[in-house]
Amino acid sequence: MKTTRLAAALILAGLAGAATAAPETYLLDASHSQVVFSYNHLGYSTTTGMFSGFEGEILFDKEDPAASSVTVSMPVLSMFTGWEAREDHFFSGDFFGAKEGDMITFVSTGIEVTGDNTAKITGDLTMNGVTKSVVLDAVLNQMGDHPMANKPWAGFDATTTVVRSDFNLGMFAPYVSDEVEVRISIEAMKAGADNT
Repeated sequence: MKTTRLAAALILAGLAGAATAAPETYLLDASHSQVVFSYNHLGYSTTTGMFSGFEGEILFDKEDPAASSVTVSMPVLSMFTGWEAREDHFFSGDFFGAKEGDMITFVSTGIEVTGDNTAKITGDLTMNGVTKSVVLDAVLNQMGDHPMANKPWAGFDATTTVVRSDFNLGMFAPYVSDEVEVRISIEAMKAGADNT
């Protein structure tokens, strides 16, 4: 039972549990993976936005969890705020200076299992041409066979706080909060299981 629970906890870090000693690969389900961000606007409101369009690969090595890894990327231009003028400003030279093909990436560098279904994930976040180490507080939602896809599936949520000025995105700080709260929800499917 402890082994099963430990494997479940490891998946939180973007590591997929494996039934055999050979490393197994899981692919992110872009249609059910999102990053939602929020920040304080001049003390009057909390403003939110989101990114989608994920690509990513999760590799779990049961024999050596430290060798496991996750690599995730999403297009800057996938940002959605619900207000076109705000998105245009974020894409402008005041912030991202975004163009087609620009990506935000996360590459895991370590994991600390903190409970039966919780873990801290450390990784390199690259955004706007700057790379910084961040720590995600992750919670396993569920793992098992997807009831509709009939494939091994896993899902987890995670939170972190990003200081936008660290990534040269600090315009209007501190009046518009420099700290941005980030909430992540991701699903992943086992590779090679007749994925379509």
